Amino acid sequence: MDILRFTTAGSVDDGKSTLIGRLLYDSKSILSDQLEAIKKSTKNNGNGEIDFSLLTDGLRAEREQGITIDVAYKYFQTSKRKFIIADTPGHFQYTRNMVTGASNSNLSIILIDARNGVTEQTRRHSIISSLLGIHNLVICVNKMDLIDYSETIFNQIVEEYRTFASKLDLKEIEFIPVSALVGDNVVEKSDRMPWYKGKSLLHYLEEVQVKTGSELNFSRFPVQWVIRPGNNGYHDYRGYAGKIISGIFKKGDDVFVMPSGFNSTIKAIEIFGKDVEEAFAPMSVILHLSDDFDVSRGDVIVKKDNKPKVSTDFEAVVCWMDTRPLKKGNKYFLQHNSRLVKCVVKNINYKVDVNTLDKLKEIDSVNLNDICEIKIKTASPLSFDGYKRNRANGGFILIDENSNITAGAGMIKD
Repeated sequence: MDILRFTTAGSVDDGKSTLIGRLLYDSKSILSDQLEAIKKSTKNNGNGEIDFSLLTDGLRAEREQGITIDVAYKYFQTSKRKFIIADTPGHFQYTRNMVTGASNSNLSIILIDARNGVTEQTRRHSIISSLLGIHNLVICVNKMDLIDYSETIFNQIVEEYRTFASKLDLKEIEFIPVSALVGDNVVEKSDRMPWYKGKSLLHYLEEVQVKTGSELNFSRFPVQWVIRPGNNGYHDYRGYAGKIISGIFKKGDDVFVMPSGFNSTIKAIEIFGKDVEEAFAPMSVILHLSDDFDVSRGDVIVKKDNKPKVSTDFEAVVCWMDTRPLKKGNKYFLQHNSRLVKCVVKNINYKVDVNTLDKLKEIDSVNLNDICEIKIKTASPLSFDGYKRNRANGGFILIDENSNITAGAGMIKD
């Protein structure tokens, strides 16, 4: 049974947490003790109906304010598929949390309040989904019960969104009119909207085919730890531990160690002390090479027939997450898989206007939640792929040298 990882996004109070709660409740994916706790909390709040948002809003501050702050992960399955949900905040100041939740997702659900239509946050979340390589979007036009299930208003929102989305790299967009509060078109088709001929949300999620497997040709193994016991029985043991982030490795494969470029072959693959013939992403393994090289944490073992680019200079699209602005000449730590290097921002190429998608040039600084393209120079070479070709080896984060906070999330351009 395969797994679909999806994220939810949208403007504040669009009903993301309520939608997920309703999805879990109507699909009978809530444990009895969870349901009792939610009913108790609802009763204490003086509301006669179940507040489904409490299933994902776990922090006290979230419950008190009625908003989502942190990313909440939920797991459930049906007879057809397993699901991992990342419920992300809608507030502007928590856009960076949406980047976190979407970074490992295959599909995005973006909610639109039927009363408000397409908003700036709708556009921002759509842009981020596109940049993160999520090509499948479900646009849930929520709160249809508050507009008397109007087909006209739904069609107007669809048309407005299609006009905007035509400028983005999105492969498939599905539009579903829903009411998360009462359950219309969430798990079962609603008879209140006979004009809608499509599937319910759950039915669509069970059957949608997302783009997967495109990274099989990019075999990448960042070394996290060099194992050299040096004790009795293990005098000659040298293993390289880490997680295969993309592709497949087999015993006997010709490989290169990047960025040095040393060539060798895989002598053995070890998982939990047992030798195996092959391993693939996202397995954690120990690789043994036929030759003894100076291999360190941060080096990348790759197959001979498809090597990454090695450079100290590259361009990247960055979602800025720091309250302190990004400026030309700023220095940061750059974390790329297991490799940590110093870097400097050589130039800000442009900033994206989220309303028009125009590229604003001659920019002096980039502020919190802005999306931009920059040029970066690192103190030592990186082995990377373009993000659109291989998400696993094309992303990085920028870390403030003083506070160690994550300042930005970047996607390397091809």
